[in-house]
Amino acid sequence: MPDLMELSRRAGWNQTTADWERTLTLCPESAFGIEEDGHVVSTTTAIRYANDLAWIGMVLTHPEHRGKGNAKKLMDHTLKHVAATGTRWVKLDATAEGRPLYQKFGFVDECPVERWKRAAGKGPNGDRHPLVHDYVVDPSFDRAYFGAYRVPLLNALAKQGAAFVVGYGYAMGRPGEVAAYFGPCVVGTREAARKLLEWFLSRFPNQDLYWDLFPENSDAVQLAIDYGFEPARHLTRMGMPTRKGETPLLKNNSSVFAIAGFEYG
Repeated sequence: MPDLMELSRRAGWNQTTADWERTLTLCPESAFGIEEDGHVVSTTTAIRYANDLAWIGMVLTHPEHRGKGNAKKLMDHTLKHVAATGTRWVKLDATAEGRPLYQKFGFVDECPVERWKRAAGKGPNGDRHPLVHDYVVDPSFDRAYFGAYRVPLLNALAKQGAAFVVGYGYAMGRPGEVAAYFGPCVVGTREAARKLLEWFLSRFPNQDLYWDLFPENSDAVQLAIDYGFEPARHLTRMGMPTRKGETPLLKNNSSVFAIAGFEYG
């Protein structure tokens, strides 16, 4: 764990020890690393959402060990492993630096995804609205919007805080190494999303905050602007089938107000 935290901290990422532990618990057979001199210096994870989708994340290499092809080796190994499981699709959120590597493996662009940040004290803290309730994960709801069955992930994330507006959708939030994190949030209307955002803000007052969203969701963008968030990072969601002829996964980004994280989708 100290090696893993060193990797994410060196990259300026937001994962805590709890995030790493959750990720490894969700993909114990598809988390791979390269060791040198007794230390983990490169990693890749692949969380499987049933047989629908494998999500690639935590593609990290220690700065002192870059340029050796470690990321390429791990991606090749991970993709072969995922294909052998019979999983239909593979996706990831790519940085500008990582995108050329993923293109070489056959990934194609799906849509932009952005990280928005709000500095501590910049906007209102929010209040818990009386129509916002504690959330118990509904296995039938999320899949229609995300496109794959990810209930084990949602159950794990819900332990750190989850709420919903009856008939409209849910949101979650959790602490981070750098900033508290809003997401995932899947909801039918901007007003319901506003109530859930205020629930999150009330839980993490006067803290730096992260929110990862699809810029094509204009309601999410407007809410982020209204509450003092500003764009900080630009990534590209990419995907590919594990074999030819696979039907694309259904998705509805207009109701996804926040993703679960770059390592989760």
